[in-house]
Amino acid sequence: MRRVGICGTDVHMIQGDYPMWPAYHPFIPGHEWTGEIVALGEGSGDFGFAVGDRVAGSSHSPCSYCRNCIKGRYNLCLSYGNPRWHDHYGHTSQGSFADYVVHNIRSVFKVPDGLDYDQAAVADPGSIALHATNRGQVTEGHAVVVVGAGPVGVLAADCARALGASRVIVAARGARLDIAAKLGFETLDTTLDDPVAALRSMVPLGADVVVDAAGTPQSIPLALSMLARGGRCSTVGIPTKEMSLDLAPLVLDELELVGARAVAGEMSSILDLMADGRVRAGELVTHRYPLSEFGTALEVTANRTDGAMKVLIDMDLE
Repeated sequence: MRRVGICGTDVHMIQGDYPMWPAYHPFIPGHEWTGEIVALGEGSGDFGFAVGDRVAGSSHSPCSYCRNCIKGRYNLCLSYGNPRWHDHYGHTSQGSFADYVVHNIRSVFKVPDGLDYDQAAVADPGSIALHATNRGQVTEGHAVVVVGAGPVGVLAADCARALGASRVIVAARGARLDIAAKLGFETLDTTLDDPVAALRSMVPLGADVVVDAAGTPQSIPLALSMLARGGRCSTVGIPTKEMSLDLAPLVLDELELVGARAVAGEMSSILDLMADGRVRAGELVTHRYPLSEFGTALEVTANRTDGAMKVLIDMDLE
């Protein structure tokens, strides 16, 4: 390993918020990684990899045989939870907060020459953001709102712009909203008395697509209320609490609410977009710590200390 990013999911998992993760103990979390190949298993070289290659990993290694995998929706692999056939690294299989990891070759991708390790470590959340925008069916000319300005939210805004959205508005609050503004996005403060009215003053008909990157009981209803009639909301945040939702607008305004789980083939695309500079990754990295200071790094991530956005474990600091 060379760099491993700390994800909000890691924080929630370690805090015990997810009953399904980790699958067992003792367990090593971590799934946002980049590193260098030091050894290849039998037959792995047939896929074009060699010792010394710089690579990044996707967190899912599917069975490739079930109904969903055959359709290309390997993030919904029906073998999930069966360690013989499916790995969800850092969740149901051992993760990457370690010096070395063993990864299935199907979930490893070469890092383009133009990307450094800091940028490549953001490929996994970048691919999740791209999947969320793809699930939202963002196309050229769309007005897109992203609710939440964490790493996935800001990356989703960049992805929407790369896919041709004519307007991209980031709706959030606090210091992270300032980061989105510095990156050149239109912004909307969700702490306003009426953020929906404020959005309608910017986009009178509402947004064609809203990507909810927060996943809270407050953000999902807000996202739906920002849609134009016939609009589509893609939600990528995983709620940790039960919530109620008024479904009448989904019927009366023919709104669509879809989930976006992990990735379904976006890793290669996001690495190319990052290499082309169309999706910015390195600018999100705010803090680096050696693996020996993982506890501090986790606390900084959880508390957003000193404006923490993306915190990396940097193996080169040891």
